[in-house]
Amino acid sequence: MKVSTRGDYASRALVSLALHADGEGPTSVRDIADRTGLPQPYLEQILLALKGAGIVRSKRGVGGGYVLAREPGQITLADILSAVDGPIMLGDFGQPHQNGACDHEGQCVLLAIWSVIGERMRRELSALTLADIVAMARGQAAWPD
Repeated sequence: MKVSTRGDYASRALVSLALHADGEGPTSVRDIADRTGLPQPYLEQILLALKGAGIVRSKRGVGGGYVLAREPGQITLADILSAVDGPIMLGDFGQPHQNGACDHEGQCVLLAIWSVIGERMRRELSALTLADIVAMARGQAAWPD
């Protein structure tokens, strides 16, 4: 699996929001872009997708911007990536045939392997929350091995 640019940018933007969620109110897209080095126009599109998924909320006008819609411990990497890229899967290969009805040599066993690996990937991404990542970024938790 390759994490898309959208997935990486969404994760970085949300880590920034979580790191600076100190009750001062919404954070502007410009501030998030400045802190993360992400391009503001692209970041705006990503934040709209995250808003549509219920991960962030926005406030318009002076003093407006974005805030997390849920606690960081309730937002997983799987939630973030799914919000901007759709379902997490290793590929769109379909399901293995059953009862020896495989049409092509080796296809069915590989379909089963891709399915198992995709499920493991979803479990790993679902196990890491935004709170975990913030703790790592602050040096309060060990980085992954």
